Amino acid sequence: MDTMRRTLLGAAMASPLLAQFSGTAAAASVDDTWGTVSDAWVEIRWTAPAQAQLDRLEAVVEAVPPARLIKGSEGAALRFPVRTGRGEPSLNDLSKARGEGGLDGGLTVRTPQGTFRVTRLRGTLREEVASGTCVVNGVEAGHRSLFRCAVAEGRLTAGQVPASRPLKVRVGDMPLHPTPDLVEAFSATFGKPVFSTGTVLAHLSAEGVYTPPKR
Repeated sequence: MDTMRRTLLGAAMASPLLAQFSGTAAAASVDDTWGTVSDAWVEIRWTAPAQAQLDRLEAVVEAVPPARLIKGSEGAALRFPVRTGRGEPSLNDLSKARGEGGLDGGLTVRTPQGTFRVTRLRGTLREEVASGTCVVNGVEAGHRSLFRCAVAEGRLTAGQVPASRPLKVRVGDMPLHPTPDLVEAFSATFGKPVFSTGTVLAHLSAEGVYTPPKR
């Protein structure tokens, strides 16, 4: 297996775990209506079908600090500190939420075919479709679309403050479905996967302080 194919394999294998923060991405258009995100984290908890795919590939996932691997009764998850973030949360209609951001840390996926270290995660979200970029073993990798985010199915909690003030927001258990692009790329590398576009591969939770733009 040549170096490029190993890189593509590593990126595809990591995709079910990275959700919208891995994957060259369609850039979100930043404008002055976007606010900033601070004091934030993102957690990706993969589901039984995702774990079954990892087991089939004999893959072991480890966190690259300051990201953390969390194991509990609901399964395993990776939690990443948010390094930078901008967006429009659209709290009155979550399906219109847009944003882009970068995460600290990363993850390592160990397989019989090799070890893949994934870092410098950046992602974009618009029209409920996530795309992103990352670095796999020192080589940049990406994809135009990775996941369809069922934003409205996530649990939203937000503080009560005036419209111009910073607001603490939390989203819990947002389902992530693979896009046709991801299924096609995975199939080309590994053969037919155990998941489809209708499968929930992971749930995303996130928390942070959203500061609206200055008017």
